[in-house]
Order: sequence, then structure tokens, then C-alpha cells
Amino acid sequence: MKPARAKRRNDDRRSLKKQTAPREKPQRQPEPSARPAPPRRSGALPDERLPVILEVLPNEDYALLDSGGGQKLEQYGPYRIVRPEGQAIWQPALGPAEWNRADAIFTGDTDEEGMGRWRFPREPLGETWPMRHDGIDYLGRFTSFRHVGVFPEQATHWSHMETLVREARRPVKVLNLFGYTGLASLVAARAGAEVTHVDASKKAIGWARENQEMAGLGNKPIRWICEDAVKFAEREARRGNAYDIVLFDPPAYGRGPKGEVWQLFEDLPYLADLCRSILTPKPLAVVLTAYSIRASFFAIHALMRDTFAGDGGRVESGELIIREKSAGRALSTSLFSRWVAS
Repeated sequence: MKPARAKRRNDDRRSLKKQTAPREKPQRQPEPSARPAPPRRSGALPDERLPVILEVLPNEDYALLDSGGGQKLEQYGPYRIVRPEGQAIWQPALGPAEWNRADAIFTGDTDEEGMGRWRFPREPLGETWPMRHDGIDYLGRFTSFRHVGVFPEQATHWSHMETLVREARRPVKVLNLFGYTGLASLVAARAGAEVTHVDASKKAIGWARENQEMAGLGNKPIRWICEDAVKFAEREARRGNAYDIVLFDPPAYGRGPKGEVWQLFEDLPYLADLCRSILTPKPLAVVLTAYSIRASFFAIHALMRDTFAGDGGRVESGELIIREKSAGRALSTSLFSRWVAS
């Protein structure tokens, strides 16, 4: 897988972890964070590479067909889907005839915190449909928050992680925090890693387990854990459990299953430090993705370099983009920063 999300970056983000309220009601004021800010580490900062633009190109599994006018036209397997896209401030390159061929259109409230529904112009479609990513079968889903169960811009991170796992030529443990419906976990497991998948949403965990069976990876070692990500990482640190690769993809604002509050700017330094503390003696990488925040990637880049001071390696930061098929424009979806060991 957050009321009152900042709107600089793409709103198209999962809503399974967040409480929602009708727009006309006053929003609850977030509680102040009690998590301590970690002390700044001594030691040389890691090397850096920036800006790094990681892009997803159209392929047979997924394509951004066109965008513009505050919307995007996507191809997910057999279906053409139209969804809101706040960053598409240009005009569509394709004509109405192409857009009108859509199988599903998200309608209603375009605020990510509000509920909406899907309209099916051609024929009624079920909640789920079979999808594939790089040979991995999974289920696409029409959700009331306009998401479809996968974030294809993450594919570049998945392939990078898969390469690290395969080239390590040793057992690799991967921790996937805020894991949503599990594509990253499935890619890691297929590559041979032992995976721990954590998400605060029971529904997301259920979907992820369905995807594991759909992909024919039921025999792969994946632990599915429904828990607040910070609490889980704290417990792993106390127990001395460690991982070679950590992925964390936190929301701007969220609540855990027991009401735990998460606020990105207040709590991210603490969680980044926690992720560093639960790495093995020979780690491979830590990958952070940040959606819908009012910040530059330089902010999380500086945080990650400070977090891994004295550890060597390299911090690479920039944006994830999807390359449009119609006119070749780049649609930016999120910021990222990843530390890669030497």
C-alpha cells in the first residue's frame, strides 16, 4: 500500500493504509510523533549519483497509452483504463476515438481521500482480472480509490533488486515494508530470496497472498505480516534479525492496524535509521520511494546519505517516470532514493 495528502506529486497512490472521511467533514488533526530523531552519524558520506531518472517503457503487460487534461489512458493487459492524473497538465496526443475505446473509467471523487467508482462503457467487468508482469501472473483490481493493485513505475526497482539477489550467489533476505499487494515480494522470491512482506492492511495482505498463488509461487518462502511497519522494524531490531535488502515505500500520512500514526516528514528519519540498523553485515541495498510529497528528491537524498554515513556504497536519487506511448512524454510518478552497497 493518509488524510490531507500534499499534492505536489502524483496522487495515484494506494489508500489501503489510510483512514478516509467525506470531504465536507473537518479532518482529524494528526497526533504529534513521539519517535525520537536519530543522532547524525559520523563518517564519510556515501558516494552519490543524481539525478537518476528511472523509466518504464510501454510493453505487452502495461503501457501508458496517452495522457493529458488531468487524465491518463493506460493499457493493463487486456483492458484500457482511464484514471485521473493531476500532473498531466498538457493536452492528450490521441483523439477522442482512442480514449472512447476505454473498458473502464474511474468516476466520482478525484480526491484520493474520497470514494469513487468505476464506469464500464463497453461491458460490465468484475472486480479482478488476470494480469502479468515479466512472467509473473497476478490479479488487477478495480478499487474505490482508483488504484488497480499494482504500481508499474516500480518495475525498475524490482528488476534492480532481482539482479542484486541473483548476483549475490548466496542466501538473501529481503524485507518489504508497506508492501501493498506484493509484486516486489513475488519478484524477490522468484529470484531466490527469503522474503518478509509487511503491510498494515489486512485487505492488502489478502490480495498479496492471492497473487502469490496466482503466480504459482506458493512454495516460495514469503512471510506475510499484517502490522505497523515501524513497530515491526523496531521488534526486528530488538531481536537481532537482519536483512540484506530493505524496501520501504511509506505513505505521506497513515495509521497502523492499532491506530499507530505515521507522518512522513516527522517519522521518516527514524524509520530510515531503523532500516539501517536491521541490515546484515554484508547488505546489498536499501530502497526508499516517496509519493505525493511537497519536496524535492534532494531532501530524501540528503537523508539517505546521512543515514548511511560511514557505510560506504552509493546513494542514487531521482524520480520514477512512465514513458508515454503516444507522444513520448514522461509522466513523473514519485521520488526515490536508494543506497547500494559497494
